[in-house]
Amino acid sequence: MNLTISLHDVLFLDIETVSQQAHWNELPQENQILFEQKTQYQRKNEIPAEEFYERGGIWAEFGKIICISVGYFVTLEKEKQFRVRSFFGDDEHKILTDFKVLLDKHFAKKEHVLCAHNGKEFDFPFIARRMIINQIELPKKLNLFGKKPWEVPHLDTLELWRFGDYKHYTSLKLLTAILGISSPKDDIDGSEVAKVYYQEKNLERIVTYCEKDTIAVAQIILRFNNENLLQEHQIVRV
Repeated sequence: MNLTISLHDVLFLDIETVSQQAHWNELPQENQILFEQKTQYQRKNEIPAEEFYERGGIWAEFGKIICISVGYFVTLEKEKQFRVRSFFGDDEHKILTDFKVLLDKHFAKKEHVLCAHNGKEFDFPFIARRMIINQIELPKKLNLFGKKPWEVPHLDTLELWRFGDYKHYTSLKLLTAILGISSPKDDIDGSEVAKVYYQEKNLERIVTYCEKDTIAVAQIILRFNNENLLQEHQIVRV
């Protein structure tokens, strides 16, 4: 695979989300009913909505973003460097606003694109929906209204790996394993984020996990281009 886009024009990212409330009984009754209706197909009436609420973070209507990690390539003295930065905390509005400022100031040119694993089905629409809910104007890179498919400034490593086989799903953990990339899932995985956030209250652990996923996505693109993987000294957290 030979991507013609310059790596310096790509903003790699990953997000971590949790349900808006720690417990089902904290959700207003109307929202409980709406959640039950929203998840009816997924639950197939076999699992009570209350038990299913621990997965509420996968829906923008019932979840919230607690971390957005981004990474981008720079070249210093002829050596490639990958800089990683995270926006995180309990204030989702601030996370989204700070992320928007980054996009508007540094990744708003026509050649700039966003890249994530399964980003077109999860990360990008989730961020856009939460911005609208938080009354934040969408940045150009997330406002897809009126754009033709080839004009959408998004790269998705899952989509690239599918090669047109849209019934095929490959997790980030599996893809990194078969490509010889260090697993980003060596501590926690997505199913444990809510527990770490609400019970352990260990946001730093979640940020580290999110950053590893972002780095992994960049490594996948390097492998797709048959380029050398990043070494630890080339990864800089800013």
